[in-house]
Parts: sequence; C-alpha cells; structure tokens
Amino acid sequence: MLEMVIDARAADLGHGLTVRRVLPYAKRRMVGPFIFVDHAGPVTLAAEDTRDADVRPHPHIGLSTVSYLLSGQIKHRDSLGVVQDIVPGDVNWMTAGRGISHSERFTHPESFAGGGLELMQLWVALPERDEETEPAFTHYPASDLPVRERDGVWMRLIAGEAYGLKSPVRTHSPLFYLHTEWQAGASLALPGGHREQAVYVARGDIEYAGEVYRPGQLLVFGDDADALITARVPSTLMVFGGEPLGERHVWWNFVSSRKERIEQAKADWAAGRIPLPPGDDQEWIPLPKA
Repeated sequence: MLEMVIDARAADLGHGLTVRRVLPYAKRRMVGPFIFVDHAGPVTLAAEDTRDADVRPHPHIGLSTVSYLLSGQIKHRDSLGVVQDIVPGDVNWMTAGRGISHSERFTHPESFAGGGLELMQLWVALPERDEETEPAFTHYPASDLPVRERDGVWMRLIAGEAYGLKSPVRTHSPLFYLHTEWQAGASLALPGGHREQAVYVARGDIEYAGEVYRPGQLLVFGDDADALITARVPSTLMVFGGEPLGERHVWWNFVSSRKERIEQAKADWAAGRIPLPPGDDQEWIPLPKA
C-alpha cells in the first residue's frame, strides 16, 4: 500500500543550478538504502555561464553516489585520479567508503545543449560493515545495462534485480533502481520483493488508486507487488527500493551510522586530510559553517 507521498523541495546550488530535492525528508529519511534523491534540470545555460555552474571538489564518506543523466554531459574527476565523461544512460557509481572527494564540471559543449542538462543523483548508504571500505569509482556504459519493454513500459535496470532483470552494477546491499519510460495509458505493477519501494515522477502524470501524481512527487510503498501504476500521458519514472539498513546520520555530504564519524569527517576536510582530485586541486568547497 501507499505509505507516503513526498513533494520535492527546491534547493539552489548556485549559479543557475537548482534541483528538486526529494530525500532526505523530515518524515522519511530513507527508502531502503537510498538516503538522498536530487533531480536537477532540465536546465540550459549559455556557454559563458557554464564555468560558474561547475561543482567544485567536495568530500563524501559512508555512501555510494549514483549519477545518472537523462540529458547533457558532465565531467567527473575524483581523488582516486579517475576522469570520466558522464553521458545519458551510463551509470557512474562512486563508493566513498572512508573518504573521497570529487568534482562535477561542465566542460563539454554538449553539457547544456539541446533540451539542457537533466541529472538524477541518488545516494546509497553503505551497510555498517562497509562504511570504512576503500573508496572506488566504477563506470558502466549504457550498453552493459539490461533493457526490456513490457506492456508499454520501456525500462533500463540501473542496479540490482527487478522484473527478471539483473544489472552488472556492484552494490553493497539488496536494492533495485530503474529508469522507465511509459507510453500514455500503460500500466504496470511495482516489482515487489523488497521491504521498501518508491516511484519518482520525473516527467508526465501517473495514476495510482484513483489519485493523480505529477512531476516532483515521490510515492513510497512497502513490499507491494500489486501496486498498479498507470501513466496518463507519456511519463518518465525512476523506480527504486531495497532493504533498510537502520538509522543513518547525514550532515552535508557525509553519511554514517555514528555521529562521531561525521565529526571526524568534518575535521578531516577542514584540515585537508581528504585528498583532492589530481588536476583539479586548485579550488574546493569549504566546510559549511553550520
């Protein structure tokens, strides 16, 4: 059954970049291991403004970031020395573990071209046993990800297992994450099989149990394989869920099961003990004051 509907809040990242922030939410911190959901764009910037929109180097601990573009292009650099162009359909899975820093820059002419940049960024909390794992970054091209069309719904499995598909993306706990495109009138039940599931409306309108839901809304369900979703118009939905991991503390870009670990991460970033990306170490985002 539907447990909650969360309306995204606007968050300003500065220099023309705003996002719809869905998680964490005061009354719902996580869905399975997913602890953060941002939907950026679509946004178009003039070429002379793209430098100001760059996300300078910043740190993470205790989580994996999942960057997935619907349109546009981003250049990723991290403290492991990885340099990777992120393009639509690819999965870029960065596991922070004990600590990593990275930047996201808009250096390519196609970054904001056409319909503009549109990014889904989700964070996945790590199980306690993996919170201090070695940092890692893995790129999976779209061609490696399983795709299926069913009952008027096209789907790409970004991670985990769902609808009989299995993604090659390495994860640390049971979960699933899908990009789906729905024709008008298409209906499909949620995959089930996990204690918590959610549907985020990125574009279009959908109907569930006689109620209509629109872009920027997240529908949170339990393990309900009978929850039937219908698209009223062509729609883009991000569907995800998994097994809960227990309480997590979140401050800025840090996630941990222990408050004291968050305090240590603050001190480490302020003191320069988390390395910066090679070749992108001349500027960084300072530790927030509050």
